[in-house]
Amino acid sequence: MNNLLLHSRQGSALHTPTDLGAQATTNIAAALTGVLADMFALYLKTKNFHWHLSGPNFRDYHLMLDEQGDQIFATTDALAERARKVGGTTLRSIGHISRIQRLLDNDADYVTPQDMLAELADDNRQLTGFLRAAHGVCETYNDVASTSLIEVWIDEAERRSWFLYESTRTAR
Repeated sequence: MNNLLLHSRQGSALHTPTDLGAQATTNIAAALTGVLADMFALYLKTKNFHWHLSGPNFRDYHLMLDEQGDQIFATTDALAERARKVGGTTLRSIGHISRIQRLLDNDADYVTPQDMLAELADDNRQLTGFLRAAHGVCETYNDVASTSLIEVWIDEAERRSWFLYESTRTAR
């Protein structure tokens, strides 16, 4: 029996064989899972604000946040599956998310639309930093598939930040 097959049968039930090495698997999966927790936190905050918007720009903001929420949610499966593909594990519950997320929740009863957009713009900028850090981890281990995906998500987060920022500016 070849060594890879024997190792996969003897290892953890969730161990996925990879050529990246044990330390790479641990570090990459942790970096991706941290970003995944932040993506879920940002998704839920974006939907929270989408649901609780009010005021004269309701329709425009409501549609923008709906679009952004869909884009954020679309990253979650790819992030989790990437952590599994490199041999790691990932999130298991909402409690797990809450223990490792770095973006703050907002449970306020009322937030003005301008404050909602400003907070989401800031969260997306923070997320961009977390994505860049995860990119660095993946780059260290030559995980080009993860770095490639992360580069797209950085661009998307920067675009969301830009749209949110521009939406808070007053006309001049």
